[in-house]
Amino acid sequence: MDYRIFIVEDDRGIAEGITEQMEQWGLEAKPVLDFHNVMGEFAEYQPHLVLMDISLPFMSGYHWCSEIRKVSSVPVIFVSSASDNMNIVMAVNMGADDFIAKPFDQNVLTAKVQALLRRTYDFGVSSPIIEHEGALLNTGDNTLTYQDAKIDLTKNEYRLLLTLMQNKGKIVSREKLMEALWESGDFIDENTLTVNVGRLRKKLENAGLENFITTKSGVGYKVG
Repeated sequence: MDYRIFIVEDDRGIAEGITEQMEQWGLEAKPVLDFHNVMGEFAEYQPHLVLMDISLPFMSGYHWCSEIRKVSSVPVIFVSSASDNMNIVMAVNMGADDFIAKPFDQNVLTAKVQALLRRTYDFGVSSPIIEHEGALLNTGDNTLTYQDAKIDLTKNEYRLLLTLMQNKGKIVSREKLMEALWESGDFIDENTLTVNVGRLRKKLENAGLENFITTKSGVGYKVG
């Protein structure tokens, strides 16, 4: 299995050094590119482990660790020069799995990463997240999160949103959406589909997600 490591580090030299080290050991690695969009890149990359600095542009590593923990149980290791007891305790309280102080030995970092990957994925793989416009759909627990708030979805609403978000940018036919709902055990006709999409759209708009789902008249619906 090719494990993916997401590196949230603003020192380019350190980020590149970690990336090279991970790749030498057969791991994939990707440093964050846009520190305004850490969660979007996290959702797109679907990492198996995150390496997180504390001092970052715009928001701290504590903030991003907390945001990740709202939607995923993926392992997080803090890598920081702020290695006093208070910061270590804070990191653990925010949901971190380990803490490595800078400056660090690359081999020690690699050993810790590999050990945590073994411990985590011997027992199963973390749930994938699908992201669009800041909305995070967790396919592990069937929840939708947007701007720190969880949006309650019915079984049918979840199936509809999952199908649409899995096909971002494409029009999904009404027939395909009805088939997705049939898979959940409910037989849905054309009228019931329209009602379900209308309720889902209203729920998303109330949460601040305006025009998240668009309609192609007579054909189907689209996200993105």
